[in-house]
Amino acid sequence: MTQTRDPKNWRFVLATDLDGTFLGGTDAMRRILYDWIEARREDVGLIFVTGRDPAFIAQMCGDGIMPWPDYVVGDVGTTIAGLDNGTVTPIDALEAHIREVWGDRGDLVRRTLKDAPGLVEQDTPFRHRVSYHWDPETYDPASVAPLKEAGFDILISHGCYLDVLPGGVSKGPSLLRLLDQLGIDPERVLVAGDTLNDLSMFQTGLHGAVVGESEQGLLDATRDLPRARHCALPGTGGIAEAIRAFQLHPEAPDEVTA
Repeated sequence: MTQTRDPKNWRFVLATDLDGTFLGGTDAMRRILYDWIEARREDVGLIFVTGRDPAFIAQMCGDGIMPWPDYVVGDVGTTIAGLDNGTVTPIDALEAHIREVWGDRGDLVRRTLKDAPGLVEQDTPFRHRVSYHWDPETYDPASVAPLKEAGFDILISHGCYLDVLPGGVSKGPSLLRLLDQLGIDPERVLVAGDTLNDLSMFQTGLHGAVVGESEQGLLDATRDLPRARHCALPGTGGIAEAIRAFQLHPEAPDEVTA
């Protein structure tokens, strides 16, 4: 598909993480939310804000497992993209800042963390980040100290992943850049997530759904954020719950409890 809908016509925008969030909840919860979105594609915008790479998104949507998004903030905020005939296509102007901050320093990260205890590099290629499987039992925080001093951000999430990111680049800031480019009123946006790599989305001040069964670290970090709703229902059920609670659309998704 090619993104042809006009964001100026959207009365509501869902900006959501995938694993545990938009892909979470029961089959009934997912079906209710997905059908609700598909029936309102002229006035409901869908943005994936995820650690997943573009190939994963294209495969899942192409297989009909989830609806196609209108835009993607992927790779933990280091990709900002639109859709072009089923291909997640980076938006060059919005990625210029990310490229500048990252430079060509992937090899520096790999050399620094070569043989670092508790870290095994993920085999998925990323353009502006380097990511690892993280073992908290053997990990030595001192191994990433030179990278922090060099201006990189270190993000640990899900209790098993460590991402090395360009300084100041993450899901929340990249989403705000996209919303600004599209001219979308922030008051119309709901962000949704379940782990610590979603925290920067809730720190934007946008309406937020911290879905049920979220990582404890995210629950603790968002407890005092006034617009971060701690939802009772998991995944898509929590998203629908937040849409209703914040009254973000006049025809809110139906409620389901099982």
